[in-house]
Amino acid sequence: MNPKIERLIKQFARLPRLGARAGQRIVLSLLQDKTGRAENLANALLDAAATIRPCPRCGVLTDADAGLCEFCRDASRANGQLCVVRDLADVWTLEKSAVFHGRYHILGGLISGASGTVPEDLNILTLPERIKSECITEVIFALPNTVEGKTTQHYVISVVGDVPNVRFSELASGVPLGGDLDYLDDGTLSLAFDGRRGV
Repeated sequence: MNPKIERLIKQFARLPRLGARAGQRIVLSLLQDKTGRAENLANALLDAAATIRPCPRCGVLTDADAGLCEFCRDASRANGQLCVVRDLADVWTLEKSAVFHGRYHILGGLISGASGTVPEDLNILTLPERIKSECITEVIFALPNTVEGKTTQHYVISVVGDVPNVRFSELASGVPLGGDLDYLDDGTLSLAFDGRRGV
């Protein structure tokens, strides 16, 4: 196999939820396409890599020139609710389901002894000041229902717990033990949000 093609397949295969076979299919499709799809993809990736950055307040990816992301700029979302999620995919899932209309805070992962992720690796320490400055009254945890998710949730509460007049809640029924938000349908997610309980 041509080394350039092999290198490209390896790059695609490293992406989440793709493997060598899927990487090979994608590369063949792009290289055999005559409509310029490969060039368009390459240009879009280069443009995004050069201009997209995490929002300095919440971590949602946004255009670097815009400063804050669309959620942090939207005054209608300053409703006192802050949803704590693991990553951007969770934000997209929640937005697609339209069950939440407040602001987000992306942790950037979960505390995990197995993977060596410690609290200092995550976007946690900015939370107390953010909660005070944005007059947050409810912190909603939309983290995976796993040991790592619960450990992270308890740690965040220990860090934020001294901020007065803040209640904590978590998604309720509908999120199975060990479940990720990506795999839930809109109806299940809506039930989980409506039935959230205090923690």
